[in-house]
Amino acid sequence: MISSSQYGSHSWELLVTVDHQHEEVQKEFLLRVTGDLHIGGVMLKLVEQIKISQDWSDYALWWEQKKCWLLKTHWTLDKCGVQADAKLFFTTQHKMLRLRLPNMKTVRLKVSFSSMVFKAVSDICKILNIRRSEELSLLKQSEDSLKKKKKKDKNSKEPVTEDILNLCNSPVSSGLSGSPGLYSKTMTPVYDPISGTPASSTITWFSDSPLTEQNCSILAFSHPICSPDTLAEMYQPRTLADKAKVNAGWLDSSRSLMEQGILEDDQLLLRFKYYTFFDLNPKYDAVRINQIYEQARWAILLEEIDCTEEEMLIFAALQAQYHISKLSLSSEAQDFTCESEVDEVEAALSNLEVTLEGGNASNILEDITDIPKLADNLRLVRPRKLSLKAIKPYWFVFKDTSISYFKNKESAQGEPIEKLNLKGCEVVPDVNVAAKKFGIKLLIPVADGMNEVYLRCDNENQYARWMAACVLASKGKTMADSSYHPEVHKILSFLKMKNWTMSPQAISDPESIDMKPECFVSLRYTKKYKSKQLAARILEAHQNVSQMPLVEAKLRFIQAWQSLPEFGLSYYIVRFKGSKKDDVLGVSYNRLIRIDIATGDPITTWRFSNMKQWNVNWEIRQVAIEFDQNVSIAFTCLSADCKIIHEYIGGYIFLSTRSKDQNETLDEDLFHKLTGGQE
Repeated sequence: MISSSQYGSHSWELLVTVDHQHEEVQKEFLLRVTGDLHIGGVMLKLVEQIKISQDWSDYALWWEQKKCWLLKTHWTLDKCGVQADAKLFFTTQHKMLRLRLPNMKTVRLKVSFSSMVFKAVSDICKILNIRRSEELSLLKQSEDSLKKKKKKDKNSKEPVTEDILNLCNSPVSSGLSGSPGLYSKTMTPVYDPISGTPASSTITWFSDSPLTEQNCSILAFSHPICSPDTLAEMYQPRTLADKAKVNAGWLDSSRSLMEQGILEDDQLLLRFKYYTFFDLNPKYDAVRINQIYEQARWAILLEEIDCTEEEMLIFAALQAQYHISKLSLSSEAQDFTCESEVDEVEAALSNLEVTLEGGNASNILEDITDIPKLADNLRLVRPRKLSLKAIKPYWFVFKDTSISYFKNKESAQGEPIEKLNLKGCEVVPDVNVAAKKFGIKLLIPVADGMNEVYLRCDNENQYARWMAACVLASKGKTMADSSYHPEVHKILSFLKMKNWTMSPQAISDPESIDMKPECFVSLRYTKKYKSKQLAARILEAHQNVSQMPLVEAKLRFIQAWQSLPEFGLSYYIVRFKGSKKDDVLGVSYNRLIRIDIATGDPITTWRFSNMKQWNVNWEIRQVAIEFDQNVSIAFTCLSADCKIIHEYIGGYIFLSTRSKDQNETLDEDLFHKLTGGQE
């Protein structure tokens, strides 16, 4: 019986279930509490009642009905809204989680289930020695890919045992801080910039880390290449709608794993979510570079991103070069010192410069008051309905961010036939080096959609100059910008890789090199060509990259991936305000693209640089964005929660604020301010 004095004190009983491993001790406890008791006091009362001597410091209260942690220990039960009907669990904040990395390896490690996902990913990246954790996030596997995996397991005669790399003894995952040396700009290089192997000076660091030399090798190197059978068993998103389903799985960075229904020992995918690879440096980023390379490689092999046959052969050649170089490295004891200075490898999407031999920086200062211009004879192609394309030569002048064209050079002093403003346009390469075709496809925004224009160049150099100018103009930049010449160089180096010639010596005996060509291309090409034909074509393309070191082959692969028109686009199915049909919205690092869901053709492009503000109406789940020149759009997201798109936009804007002058600490508050929303 309860005395009347106890009734008068407004106390009540609170049921708490304790998550512990002692079978002989009860798990459910009734505590008599009052509304003004703080959360810390509840935990203290509970531990006293449990009477088990152990470290409870990692434990916290989880409120099952509300799906939230009670982490503010100074708050009272009344302030938290906890009443007698609440079911509380006293459980550990750090739990085991399985993560599938971009290289398809699975690691098992302890992760905070109570921290926001943004912080949890930062801790995971410290364990894995991946800098710039803000570029990655956690992704739930789509239902379609899980169905395919279950079907594969069902059809398999032998039980599938997955090779899991166990990193559960990590100091970071136990709540301790990671080695500060890993993130210091003045530190000794961690990796050899040529081969990507751990530098001798860091062997001592590996000895007291869960990331031993062997484990580091698993993460920093590409390992046995998959067979076509393995590829066929993997889920391949075929349509834009399929790709949109995959992107619906991104976790909310502003909420914890537990709040999003993730349980202990669940499997998630760790992926690069934001395609802005900042401050890539081979001296420190062997694991990061390899994981980006692997994410790119699988995107190509599973045809998640479109590429031409010529481009597919370049990707195959670079993979083959990596494979061959790695074999030669393992068979020969390499004893060399790299005397040349290794420049930092910049991987902003518009410019990934790969210089493993330090070049002399040009000190020539351009006259910034005089914006350069291009003037040349090009051919203009305009697609026409129900007729052949009209191809005509004109005199073209490129100045600022516009292209004007005239009947001939002599009439260039007068009014142009037409002036095309390229700001905000889509620029797509239309190139076939073997056929000597160097085209630039321009999709220029107009009131009722996109105006399609093709420019045809005569040769590689002309194409590189005009293509680079178009790419910069689409972003609102002129040729006076410092990134123009590196962009020209990048385009030329990519064309050079495509420009291979038949060498009978190289192709006479494809079997002389231990290479399975089917491992380097997507299924479409293994069905199209026989193995010997494929090997010959890959080795033909391989001649241009045969002298590349290991790390450079991977960086060139990443660079070629970045050059693809669809690179960095994440798709969502949306319904625009006022529209009667669904569209696809492509979100990239610098723009949003409205795409026709039936044809896949872009309809309109909006650049982040022209964006004034964006907000979300959380009641009707509608995203509204305002751009310059009184342009406004609003849409609801049908394939995912609108919070995911809101976080994508805010995340890209956050990443654009990074600079090398800053120290390595991230402004986490600014990230959550831009991405968190006001739900």
